[in-house]
Formats: sequence, structure tokens, C-alpha cells
Amino acid sequence: MAHNTSAPRITDATKVWTTLITNTAYLSGLLTLEYSLRKVGSKYPLIALYTDSFPAEGHAALDARGILKQRVPYLLPSVPKDYVNDVRFYDCWSKLTPFSLVEYERVVQLDSDMMILRNMDELMELELDPPALAGAGNRVFAASHACVCNPLQKPHYPPDWYGLSVFHSRVLRGHSLSDKLTKTNAPLSRIPSNCAYTSQHATPDVAQTEGASPTAGLGIPNGGLQVVNPSHEVYDKILAQLSSSATTNYEFADQSLLSDVFFGRWVALPYIYNALKTMRWEGIHDAIWRDENVKNMHYLLNPKPWDESEAVRSGREPRSSREAPHSWWWDITEERVKEEKARGVDDNF
Repeated sequence: MAHNTSAPRITDATKVWTTLITNTAYLSGLLTLEYSLRKVGSKYPLIALYTDSFPAEGHAALDARGILKQRVPYLLPSVPKDYVNDVRFYDCWSKLTPFSLVEYERVVQLDSDMMILRNMDELMELELDPPALAGAGNRVFAASHACVCNPLQKPHYPPDWYGLSVFHSRVLRGHSLSDKLTKTNAPLSRIPSNCAYTSQHATPDVAQTEGASPTAGLGIPNGGLQVVNPSHEVYDKILAQLSSSATTNYEFADQSLLSDVFFGRWVALPYIYNALKTMRWEGIHDAIWRDENVKNMHYLLNPKPWDESEAVRSGREPRSSREAPHSWWWDITEERVKEEKARGVDDNF
């Protein structure tokens, strides 16, 4: 897992957005993400970081639209980690590669199931530790907190993500859900204090401009948006951790590693920069959510907007109130597709 030493920049820009792509399942999302960045007037280009598994038809789609692309290695831990219940996490290790892109001064990594609603170029100027600190400072990277409320109650998630105390979760890691509930006699309900966003419910106005402390709740960043000053030394720390047995305990791949290696030493951004769609749901974090303030909508979990049937998109069948923001994605995507067709690009992505 040798790191990048002297790769040339593929753009004159020294500050870039990046997004990982390994197959075509998220390609429509990537194309709309790139379009949305241009639509809000970002000064910085998006680079698609592709792995060797990305197929020719995907490359053709990027090339037809003039989207920059750069090959990155497919990262995996030395000790295999089983993600049979969430296979998406196998790809997530490679979202750590932006730390290695030292040809750029600033990289802001975005998930391909995001869409930019308002300009957020200020992230390119956010104060972070300089590479010279080699990961020893308190502002190694920036991200928004992960929401650990597990609103879909996925039983394979860690116990402190769906209702057991932090103490019990440490004791019972590795047990099945039924074992956990039997051994603790605990109801299947959330412990709101485990989630950093709950600490902001009483001050929703502040939540629009400030993140909770990086150690609030479980102190875990969401890996969907990472603001990074690339550094050989920081990347070496990441690679060293990928080579250790600690990764067998990382239920959420990249974000678990970052929260472990750099616990409390990252900058917590407000939710508006990584607005997880589940936070908007009633009883989760709707107390702080404000549609009009969201800058970056994150369509995490399934279904994705592009998975919706034509009947739902056209209104012939109702869309769940929980998935109302999918209409925002379709509005921008239909605008993108119309413009592309006018330029002769029509490949069903």
C-alpha cells in the first residue's frame, strides 16, 4: 500500500473537490453532484477518483462531460473485515486516499450520493493543521458528525447506535441483537445522548453555524465529507492503522478508523455541510434541521433518488414523506440531463 509520492496535478487548481467512484451504481449521483457544484458557482473543480474496477462505460460518461478523473488504489485492511450486512463499506476504505494527494493543497472529499444546494467554497479556506504537523495537531481534518441514532434500527449496527448504553455496548460487541437485548434487558430504543446532534436540539440556531464538539456523543465523524490538507505523514498513520488488527473492530470502515486514530483532533462542522437525509425525519434531528440552510444534501442509505420508479417520479404513486428531498435531486438531475442532451450527450446516466 505505497502512498503517492510525486503524482502531477491533473488540473491547474491546487484546491479540489473529489469523489470516489468504483462502479456505475453511483454514477448518476456523481454526475448530478458535479453539475450541482457548477450550478452553485463553485470556483473549484471536481475530480472523480476511480479505481481499477470502474468500467469503460463509466469512463466514457465522465469523458463526454469533461469531468476530471484520477486513478487511486483500492484500499483494504490487511486483516479482512466482514461487511456482509453492508457491502458498501468495502469500498469506503478507499475514501481515505485523499489524504495522500499531496499534489493538492486542499482536498474536500464528497460522497457521490450528495448534492450541493448552496455554495460552500469556504471549506477550501477552513483553517486546518499544516502538513508539517504530521497529524500531531488538533485540527487534522474537518467533517460533520455521524448521526448514531440508527433510525432504521439495523440490527448489525453497534449497540450504542440503537439503544444500549456506551458501557453495555463495549461489553457486548460481537453478540447478536437478540443476545444484546436479552443480556441487558434493554428495550429497542435510542439513547439520544449518544448522538452529538442531540446536544444541539436546545440551540437550533447555533446548530446552523457551529458543529458540536468533536468529542460530543460518540465522537465519530461521518466520512461522507472530509476536508483534508493532504500529508504523507498523516497518510502513513492511516496506512499503518490499515495494517493493524484494530480494523476488525471498525464497523464503519473509514470513519471508524479516523475517529479512532484522531479521536477529538478534528474540526466538527455544522450539519449543513453533510445533511444526512435521515436527520430530517420526525423525531430524529428535525429539531435542528432547516431546509433553507442546508448546503450539502447527503442521500445516504437506500433507496437512492435514482432508484425511484418512474411512477413515483411522475407523481402517479406517492413518495414517502421521509423521501421528500428526493424531489430536490430529481429537479436538478432533470435540468442536468436536459442540458446534456442539448449538447448531444444522451447515455441514460
